[in-house]
Amino acid sequence: MGLMDFIKGELLEVIEWTEDARDTLSYRFPDDDKAIKNGAQLIVRESQVAQFVYLGEFGDTFGPGKHTLVTDNIPVLTKIKSWPYGFNSPFKADVYYVVTRLFTGNKWGTSNPLMLRDNDFGVVRIRAFGTYDFKIVDAKTFLREVAGSDHNFRLDEFADTMRSRIVSIFSDAIASAKVPVLDVASRYSELGDALLPLINPAVVAKYGLEITSFIVENVSVPPEVEQAIDKRSSMTAIGNLNDFVKYQMGKGFEAGGGSAGAAGTAAELAVGFGIAQQMMQQGFAGGQASPTVAPVPAGEQALPELLGPADAAKALGVSEADVMAVLESGELKGKKIGSSWRISRAALATYINGN
Repeated sequence: MGLMDFIKGELLEVIEWTEDARDTLSYRFPDDDKAIKNGAQLIVRESQVAQFVYLGEFGDTFGPGKHTLVTDNIPVLTKIKSWPYGFNSPFKADVYYVVTRLFTGNKWGTSNPLMLRDNDFGVVRIRAFGTYDFKIVDAKTFLREVAGSDHNFRLDEFADTMRSRIVSIFSDAIASAKVPVLDVASRYSELGDALLPLINPAVVAKYGLEITSFIVENVSVPPEVEQAIDKRSSMTAIGNLNDFVKYQMGKGFEAGGGSAGAAGTAAELAVGFGIAQQMMQQGFAGGQASPTVAPVPAGEQALPELLGPADAAKALGVSEADVMAVLESGELKGKKIGSSWRISRAALATYINGN
């Protein structure tokens, strides 16, 4: 073998990576300490990007296609090496192939609870997990921040590296979005799509990745918060609390059958008031502000025979203005004494049963 053949054997004339490993994210081309000759062929396949690195500095980036390495094709390397007359002699550089296809079904999850501040429940601890799909969109950022100089960076290494980072970005996104815990815990099928626009800018800038799909499969909250959510959901199903109070009081009248007379009516009203007050103390407003109702122990305090509008408003769980409106409309029967209205217990019971 002559000298020229020996020299030729020590130069790279074709650079390509043909291995179709489904779990490889980046691959450093094995140059065996060979130099790249002027006019060498660089072949980049679909779903690949080739990145040159010279002495720790990023050089030129090549997309899919067949590229002849001459001065015009490697302006960044030409500048880095300070070739006064262009690329005329062999040189050594690392060539990294970065896979740009979509990687699907990657798992993420919180190893420790996340602390969220919620307007309804205060500070709440949550745990969450799910899956995400991603692709590499910036080879330089990805190599610098994630893969490093790894000869063959695989998906299992990526999962270990990125799991905590994805959770950190998820935590920041959900905190900045101020999503109520009630929605986080009950509507997580929609949560991923809502958070994706907040997650992606940070992922692209920090790691050169784009999250194409972010799925929240489950969110769990402490048992006491779960109970509060269940109670609130129950009251939402009931609807308007004022109507619910009227219904309970009306049922009390039906059960009494009117046989106990005025004293029985007072006791039945007291039972209805007690039920309403218990519900209100548990914080269930059915979408409205909870009215305050004073407790009336059954059998001890009877309502007066004649009630003023304010007392009637308390009994019905509505505002005094509402009572005045139904009095003036005639829907609630009352008697005007001087400038003041008075409503009998019987008239109040009739109104409750009729509504």
